[in-house]
Amino acid sequence: MIKIGTLLIMEDIKKILPDYMNELSDRGKTSRVYESHQLTGLRLTEILEDPDHKSLYMRLAKKNDNQQLISLAMKIAERKNIKNKGAYFMKLWYKKDEDISREK
Repeated sequence: MIKIGTLLIMEDIKKILPDYMNELSDRGKTSRVYESHQLTGLRLTEILEDPDHKSLYMRLAKKNDNQQLISLAMKIAERKNIKNKGAYFMKLWYKKDEDISREK
């Protein structure tokens, strides 16, 4: 008697689970931006064509001047000969920080 009840429950779960998983998948596709640095990070991701590092750009935007970040990203995006725009952006960004710290 218990096995019959368990089988019925398992069948119900199998029917419900795909719908729930599809709903979760759809939720993950929508963007929820609550802070300005999140929007800036997403914009940097689009400009540099580097969607794998969204959280990195958001963290940079939280700690640094957003206008400078976007300005540098736009300059890099204009150059067509750069293969990895994200890596080049990070190299230039941290080189700029090193130059400033040396001047102090």
